[in-house]
Amino acid sequence: MTEFETRAIHVSQDPDANNGAVIPPIYMSSTHKQDGVGGLRDGFEYNRAANPSRSALQEVLASLESGKFGLSFASGLAAEDAVVRATCAPGDHVVLGSDLYGGTFRLMNRIHRGAGIDSEVVDLSDEKALRLAIRPGKTKLIWIETPSNPMLGIFDIARISEIAKEHGVLTVVDNTFATPYLQRPLELGADIVTHSTTKFIGGHSDILGGAVIVNDAELHEKIRFIQFAAGAVSSPFDAWLTHRSIKTLAVRVEKHCSNAQAVAEFLDAHKNIEQVYYPGLPAHPGHELAKKQMSGFGGIVSLRFKTEKAAKDFCNKTKLFTLAESLGGVESLVNHPAEMTHASAKGSPIEVGGEIVRLSVGIENPKDLIADLAQALG
Repeated sequence: MTEFETRAIHVSQDPDANNGAVIPPIYMSSTHKQDGVGGLRDGFEYNRAANPSRSALQEVLASLESGKFGLSFASGLAAEDAVVRATCAPGDHVVLGSDLYGGTFRLMNRIHRGAGIDSEVVDLSDEKALRLAIRPGKTKLIWIETPSNPMLGIFDIARISEIAKEHGVLTVVDNTFATPYLQRPLELGADIVTHSTTKFIGGHSDILGGAVIVNDAELHEKIRFIQFAAGAVSSPFDAWLTHRSIKTLAVRVEKHCSNAQAVAEFLDAHKNIEQVYYPGLPAHPGHELAKKQMSGFGGIVSLRFKTEKAAKDFCNKTKLFTLAESLGGVESLVNHPAEMTHASAKGSPIEVGGEIVRLSVGIENPKDLIADLAQALG
């Protein structure tokens, strides 16, 4: 099995050996019988350490990201937190991309900064600025989101990873927006991939989860220890649901992409929109790079209105696009980042203007989505 769609359906999903059930069961047990003291069956002892449902999910996540090791967490931020704690110590330094999820910035700026880990925001499209930001012996991570949240910036994973390796720094790529179906950062030279599996991977707005995928065994063991010792693991039911959702990831993302392209083109031609941010538009500054490192442009479209009032009015008028945080579900959502997902970033280098609106374009009929946008725009 080498193709993505086949692996998404079949990795770690062999029919049950006892009764032939095509779908493996959910292993809800919190503990496992030992065959004598220390005699573990397949390494299972206690749910925080390992669970068959979570192990299956971790295996397919690694496979889809072209990685050797996958780890599943209770949330995307729990996954990111484990990466930082496994790789950084007080006095160390992290370079953050200039456009990223507000929760990631909050984690670094308010939690890890208090523990002595410094971080700074840098425009990762500016190679000179990136090189100047790296502190020899202190910088441990360069943190990339591409496409970024919410401005859909595209950053060169391969080139940034090359620069990082020159300085002995690890590259982390949050691949939530692209998913492994469209982009595989490990193949481009990155060291660590993170996901909020709550989003496109879960895909139905009913699961909270996160993931880390790596190739290096020593790095995997460090992050796995944090997963075990701190205990922010995904529950068996959430792991099973996420694995279920992965089976349709390819077909869902294809539809997200085609719908988002149609929505972006409609909005780009509308007189009431100042600017549309979508890498599938030829005028987008990252369009050519996105074509190079991705196999599609994703399901997120952001737009800029003339005023904050116009942006909020639009958010309040959509009907099919539900006003809610999160993204990547089958249903379309509209979000006002300045007051919602990026509210904690006010006054920071990643502050998002009130005139910005982010759309998570679902898999409904595109004619209905465009009709909803048209009526909301008046």
